[in-house]
Amino acid sequence: MLRQLTWLPDQRNEASDIRWLCCQMEYAMYPDTTTSGSPKEEVHDKSTPGRGFVVVIYALYVGSIMVVVTAPIGALVAHLRRGRGAGWLDTHLQFQIRTFWLGMAAGAAALLLWRVSGQLGLSPVYAWTFGYLFFTLGIVWMIGRCAVGVHRLTSNRPIDAPKSWLFGLGKQV
Repeated sequence: MLRQLTWLPDQRNEASDIRWLCCQMEYAMYPDTTTSGSPKEEVHDKSTPGRGFVVVIYALYVGSIMVVVTAPIGALVAHLRRGRGAGWLDTHLQFQIRTFWLGMAAGAAALLLWRVSGQLGLSPVYAWTFGYLFFTLGIVWMIGRCAVGVHRLTSNRPIDAPKSWLFGLGKQV
């Protein structure tokens, strides 16, 4: 909707000309705005600033399967980029940060349990079985979270439940 400003001949001055010019520039930049100037809805597309960082962070997380040091780098980048881009990208960043910290907490708990099982004198078969199952499930969990995130990112959709423990899927699938 085109906004028009009208002035009475005695009201026109330099400040009103600048306001008129700003409104015209805003209309050219955001043609789908309401008369109050607020956008109707947030646009989700591939040209959204900050989207590339989210892609790189998902790649760093998947790469951490082979080179563990890439996950903390991805988490650091996610922490630094949060709040600087579009709201729908912030859901991805929050999801990525949560993926890292939940994985770290689970790894610490598993390491503690593994250590306690050794102190209790349980059979080494128990420790190896536990370690194999934990790390297999951990890798499946992380790859699943990254796959859901990449799928939603390439579909230009936010993560429905970025604070979830599993895969971030809320009411909408």
